[in-house]
Amino acid sequence: MELNGKVVVVTGGASGIGTGLCRRFREEGVRALIIADLNGEAVSALAAELDAVGVTLDVRDEAAMAAMVSEVEAQFGQIDLFCSNAGILNLDGDDFWATSSANEVWQANWEIHVMAHVYAARACLPAMIRRGEGYFLHTISAAGLLSQPYTAAYATTKHAAIGFAESLAISHGDDGIKVSCLCPQAVDTAMLGGTDGGSAGLDGILSPAQVAQAVIDGLREESFLILPHEQVEQYHLNKAQNYNRWIGGMRKLRRSMSPPKLP
Repeated sequence: MELNGKVVVVTGGASGIGTGLCRRFREEGVRALIIADLNGEAVSALAAELDAVGVTLDVRDEAAMAAMVSEVEAQFGQIDLFCSNAGILNLDGDDFWATSSANEVWQANWEIHVMAHVYAARACLPAMIRRGEGYFLHTISAAGLLSQPYTAAYATTKHAAIGFAESLAISHGDDGIKVSCLCPQAVDTAMLGGTDGGSAGLDGILSPAQVAQAVIDGLREESFLILPHEQVEQYHLNKAQNYNRWIGGMRKLRRSMSPPKLP
């Protein structure tokens, strides 16, 4: 996919990877850029800077998501690329690490990392299928392929997001719908501040601009997996080839990490 002249929506676009994507998409000459974010003040400022449309949006609200999609289609005729980028990170704690997060934390991770992608696809698919083309970019994480210590709710829902993206690509590929999953490891964003940066950055901490360039390359190649950290491909292969060895390796990694400092 070439982005010049396209209509693009980015959720969670007012910070981190989302902002990196928005800046890079504008450089590529998109016809219209719609930036949606829960932080209304930040999204308004970025939209003004990039000559974009700013929308205050809670991606957990399906009605609000559908209304935004309808408004964009009415104003610009279509949505060529929808980037489901919003995300949160909650760390495990307590003695029972993998189950320690409260139910509301698990629910929020489920709603933002999985259902928001479903809501976006549900709203966009009818018009995309009628046109015979459309593209979804899901910002997921290498944690969706590999898990990572101390982030049970995050890693579990990111795995579910990969599953939904696969279903979307399988079910609607013949309708002209394309899907890519962005799966970086450590990126220099505010979210990284909630992890052990040294362990999270074992393979290097990338900037949002570097991740955005990987996205441009991945969209151009229409790759299902976009891996800014190239090592992830080999890690994923190692996991598939010997699951027991991979679990052992991840346990060893966990032992080398300091437990997260919770508020």
